[in-house]
Amino acid sequence: MNFHVLTLFPEMIEGGLNASITGRAMEKELVNVNAVNIRDYAMNKHKRVDDYPYGGGAGMVMQAEPIYLAYEDLMRKINTKNPRVVYLTPQGQTFHQNMAQDFAKENDIILLCGHYEGVDERVLEMIVTDYVSIGDYVLTGGELPAMVMIDAISRLVPGVLHNDTSAEFESFQEDLLEYPQYTRPEVFMDKKVPDVLLSGHHANIEAWRKEQSVLRTKERRPDLYERYIHQKIT
Repeated sequence: MNFHVLTLFPEMIEGGLNASITGRAMEKELVNVNAVNIRDYAMNKHKRVDDYPYGGGAGMVMQAEPIYLAYEDLMRKINTKNPRVVYLTPQGQTFHQNMAQDFAKENDIILLCGHYEGVDERVLEMIVTDYVSIGDYVLTGGELPAMVMIDAISRLVPGVLHNDTSAEFESFQEDLLEYPQYTRPEVFMDKKVPDVLLSGHHANIEAWRKEQSVLRTKERRPDLYERYIHQKIT
């Protein structure tokens, strides 16, 4: 799977994803991350990519031309004719696990990282297919959200996780949070591992885990719990 990140800070993308699971996936060539420096496509000697907004207002706006030229050059190099182009913005749909699963079906995804007060609307209208947010707060740029998306989606690529069943039973499957987990020692500071997990009875263990997932979701994420109950009814 290929992620192409249009960014002003390629070193941030490259440095942030070279460790842990994504780093190993890149080493194995299961995932490829290509950070494209938008400044390389600026048509001025100072490599400037922003300007004052028409109509006035605070801050600067990223110009359409260098972004479009970077996109156009990238399209000449990849095999996918109509890749998903994601603009990371607080105005987008909030990223969630089902969205990650949908994106994981793609061969190529282009992630556009904005900065300053935003991006010239014209280039967004020309190239963007998806507007995505990772939460209702403001960040300096789109690089951290892009890395969040890459991490979440990469985990769903076959072979990336050491145990391919891990992704199937993590939080947010069926809109439920993951059940409590335990490991050695059996007793820690007078707290004992639940007996059912030591029983070896797989059906009882699965029933207990499902019950714990439902209870935990109801307590910690009532919004997800309501969605889970609605899906069961319908």
